[in-house]
Amino acid sequence: MAFSVIYSPVFLEHKPENYHPENPERLLRAVQALKNLGLWDPIEPQPVPEEELLRVHSKEYVELVRGRGGAFSYLDPDTYLSPGTWEAALTAFGASRLAVELTLERKGLYLALVRPPGHHAGKSGRAFNAPTLGFCIFNNAAYAAKVAEELAGKVVVIDFDAHHGNGTQEILWDDPKAVHIDLHEHDIYPWSGYEHEVGGKGAEGTKINIPMPHYSGDDDFIYAWNEVVLPVLAEFKPRLVVVSAGFDGFLGENLTTLRLSELFFAYAGSTLSRYPLAVIFEGDYSVGLEKGLPAFIKGYLSGEIREVPVSPSYGALGTVARVREVIGQWWDI
Repeated sequence: MAFSVIYSPVFLEHKPENYHPENPERLLRAVQALKNLGLWDPIEPQPVPEEELLRVHSKEYVELVRGRGGAFSYLDPDTYLSPGTWEAALTAFGASRLAVELTLERKGLYLALVRPPGHHAGKSGRAFNAPTLGFCIFNNAAYAAKVAEELAGKVVVIDFDAHHGNGTQEILWDDPKAVHIDLHEHDIYPWSGYEHEVGGKGAEGTKINIPMPHYSGDDDFIYAWNEVVLPVLAEFKPRLVVVSAGFDGFLGENLTTLRLSELFFAYAGSTLSRYPLAVIFEGDYSVGLEKGLPAFIKGYLSGEIREVPVSPSYGALGTVARVREVIGQWWDI
């Protein structure tokens, strides 16, 4: 099974002046985890031209980021810009494009190990009434989805970051060729991603949200994965899948109440092994980098899809039942 990491040291140049949870150390921990697996032989991406940003963002927002990025500043209370942000963001788009191109050309898994992250960034910045951009600048996964559509005609985006990918959903909202499946903890930042959010006119049913209960663990997520994610993939039959990969639901990450372990991420990876994957790095800050990311990659590369007996909670059963009821008018689920 083919695997490569797409990475540039320029991603480390997006950096805070003082402590901030979204900092270069995140990427260095991920790099070390991949080195520990013996999977560190990175491909260097090139930055995209500025006009590529306009495929997913408004001109006004792009100009705002470029204009403010010459010196350190805050776009909002959560999200900073530094002198290295602009080049890092353009290169992150380049890495995301390359991941899609290589996925279609060679099959396998291609990991765009990028910063700054992107899935909360909407067309003009904040999306779906979110209070902030949530550490994100430009939406790498949404751009990867647009490139995938251009090259393959249609795409599935799966986002299993603990937080809803509100920016990705907003950008793809009216796009019937992009199925966006988002598995996240409900009623936390950015306070969107509910079952009834199904897409705009002409694209109804292509936006699928699975808002999991607080304290959900492996059994709950594997159950939702089996009941919703895998059937949609099987019916839609994409040539590739873009994964918005955040591992901040791992037990010990402490930004959410989720209690995921290597079991879920390895299972998710193994069940996706039948599809070529362009994996775009999102949120993750500590133990998830060291355990969740390697588990997902190892699961995919193993190609061994094993049945995992689960006992989902009452809350997870209810959530999945509601999701199936909502999207059942568009999917055979």
